[in-house]
Amino acid sequence: MAKPRNILWIMCDQLRYDYLSCYGHKTLHTPNIDALATRGVRFTNSYVQSTICGPSRMSAYTGRYVRSHGSTYNGIPLRIGEPTLGDHLRDAGMRTVLIGKTHMTADTEGMERLGIDPNSIIGVHSAQCGFEPFERDDGLHPSDGPHEAPEYNRYLAEKGYTGESPWESWANAAEAPNGEVLNGWLWTHADKPARVAEEDSETPYMTRRAMDFMAQAQADGRPWCAHLSYIKPHWPYLVPAPYHDMYGLEDIPPVVRNQAELDNGHPIFRAFTEEKHSQNFARPGAREKVIPAYMGLIKQIDDQLGLLFSFMEDRGMMQDTMIVFTSDHGDYLGDHWLGEKYLFHDVSAKVPMIIVDPDPAADKTRGQVSERLVEMIDLAPTFLEVADGEAKPHVLEGTSLLPVLHGQKAAEKTYVFSEFDYAPETARYKLEVPVQNSRMVMVFDGRFKLVECRGFRPMLFDLQTDPDELTDLGDHPDFVAERARLLAAIHSWYQDARTRITKRDDSFTRDDALRAEGGDPTLRSGIIIGYWDEDELKAEQDRIARFDQG
Repeated sequence: MAKPRNILWIMCDQLRYDYLSCYGHKTLHTPNIDALATRGVRFTNSYVQSTICGPSRMSAYTGRYVRSHGSTYNGIPLRIGEPTLGDHLRDAGMRTVLIGKTHMTADTEGMERLGIDPNSIIGVHSAQCGFEPFERDDGLHPSDGPHEAPEYNRYLAEKGYTGESPWESWANAAEAPNGEVLNGWLWTHADKPARVAEEDSETPYMTRRAMDFMAQAQADGRPWCAHLSYIKPHWPYLVPAPYHDMYGLEDIPPVVRNQAELDNGHPIFRAFTEEKHSQNFARPGAREKVIPAYMGLIKQIDDQLGLLFSFMEDRGMMQDTMIVFTSDHGDYLGDHWLGEKYLFHDVSAKVPMIIVDPDPAADKTRGQVSERLVEMIDLAPTFLEVADGEAKPHVLEGTSLLPVLHGQKAAEKTYVFSEFDYAPETARYKLEVPVQNSRMVMVFDGRFKLVECRGFRPMLFDLQTDPDELTDLGDHPDFVAERARLLAAIHSWYQDARTRITKRDDSFTRDDALRAEGGDPTLRSGIIIGYWDEDELKAEQDRIARFDQG
């Protein structure tokens, strides 16, 4: 073991913390991820700064809260000039490389205004969250959407997979007994194997690309930070054989929900239970089809990490590489009558975080489980300290975890925070909430979790007496003092913001109540979220067509 000179930062997409055996899943065994936990520290109270991909990742890549960096929703650009982890680590002499997903939207208007060539080194770094894009793949490649074809699509074509978009017709498609190609976006097909061969599916492909980079980097000799960002187990919930039927009904944890949640639910909560993805997870048999596929996707990731770690061991890389494993948010999977992520129950806002530091100074903490509150933004200052970079507390809002890994006394957070701007969601239109009020902020102190909802009462959960978060105490008379304390913590936190500039995209957030009547805006972009079968999808497509025809 030696002081780390390299960092391997593994991030899964939409991976629940409790769908790993080291976090308590009873039948989904993940031995390679578990092995990381035995070699490092496993954090059990790690929270993301937003519950959707883009803002969560922008917080991870900047080390800053959403209210500071301003990328409030998927597709909202990270403004030009916002300092990123890549910038900080390059200043410290470390190469920073992306292999997989960022969900970054470039601030092209800002670059044009400042005269920055998007093809220049500065332009590329600015468009890729500060990373050098060894291979970027955000995982969604609909043939009729505004997405550039990734290298993976070209790889499939070279392997002989036919069609305009081999990802769409092979990696994200199943096959009926009569040979009909079935749409992998639709949940009714989740129990079928993807058409693509397992070795050519997305997770093995990206693992091999990580190996390609490491082989090159070892020859190059410079210290590096490689962000291996898997696009799974995020939907589409489709996995190739043999992973499609590894798990069955007996492997699915009992659903966490009750009727009282609906009967007494907060207006915003109830609005999200009415979304298509929530309604379809509530239909009989839905979880039984989708969750085994979700588990198969996770098992495939664990198997591929075993191959990657063996590759690194054979080349002596495990001795000087810090390894971090985490996720950008969770997945409701029908719990609390919800699908997707969005709200702030632990199954959505809490994520796995395992850190292995090869430094002998970390020997005393190997295999430990830490219950301290940590945030995704803590990784950026941790990595900067590993790289011997100059600390930047005036920019980075997280706190380095290196003292914790080395068994040193370290101040503990009193609160963690997460944010969600639901302006683009149909729930906002149903509730007739103006854009200015479409923000929710979560604060959690280790026991009480409060969600501030502008224009509504707050939500409040006591995780000590109600660990499943089934009882909302947001208007309970016995908890007036707790609500006041936590609301005051949110307001103080806002006052501490490094910057409060917010960049919004009018196409997402214009205050137009008729927009929802125009049909699913995500479907218009070619992304199919939460539809059960072909009939349901066609009905919505027909509704959009009727609206467009006036």
